[in-house]
Order: sequence, then structure tokens, then C-alpha cells
Amino acid sequence: MIMADLNNALQNAITSIPECLAAGYIDLSSGMLLGIRSVDSQPAEVVELLAAATADLYQGTNVKMIESIFKKARGLKDDGHHYFQEIIINSDNLIHIFIRGKKEDQVACFVCRKSANLGMVLTKSRSAMPALEAAV
Repeated sequence: MIMADLNNALQNAITSIPECLAAGYIDLSSGMLLGIRSVDSQPAEVVELLAAATADLYQGTNVKMIESIFKKARGLKDDGHHYFQEIIINSDNLIHIFIRGKKEDQVACFVCRKSANLGMVLTKSRSAMPALEAAV
């Protein structure tokens, strides 16, 4: 039932986000891709690497070090909170949006055509997060 809910939420996100081609939901703590939806078939190699690549973006050694330095410089204790919440990657033809959920070990990924309005893509991606988080 949970997977069906997540798949429905991912499909609704694709429908609501401008020029969205694919959406995925990743659990960073387990390294698992919990769900993926796409308007086209994707190469299996890319799908298999999505969770690992997302974990590198959010939890790579250098990222953890940067967050630790920021906390120390600001006099904050290391309470597990992460600074990096959203990451936008523009490739040759696509916009890739990564948004960390309220449970900081979960991240949604949305892939849209580069011709989409970035502001609307980001706004609609953020709006899709509550339904995705509720489905897991």
C-alpha cells in the first residue's frame, strides 16, 4: 500500500511540475531508491545510480565537512541538522531538482526539461513534497 501511495504521489508530482520528465524518492539512510516514475523509460544504469549519487550530493565526505565547519564557526552543536536542503543542477538539456524532506534522510529528485521556468519548477517541486513525505 505504501509503495502504491508513493508511486501515485510521484506521478502527481510529474503531472503538476512544469515539463517534468521523471521523479524519484530516495532514502539516504538505507541508500535505497524508494520509488521512481518517468514519462519515458530510463537506462537501468542511471536508475541504479540515482540513490548513490544523491547520497554523495547530500552526505559526501566534503559536504559533511563543510556543514561541520559552518556549525563550529557559528558556535552550534552538531545536532544532526543539515544545511543543504535543496540542490539545483542544470545539465545540457535538463533541470535536476533535489529537495530534502522534513525527515532529513529522505530526498526527492525531479527532472524537467531545461525550457521549463525554473521558478515554477522549484515552486511546484516544493509543493509536491508534503504528499511524497506522507506516502512514505
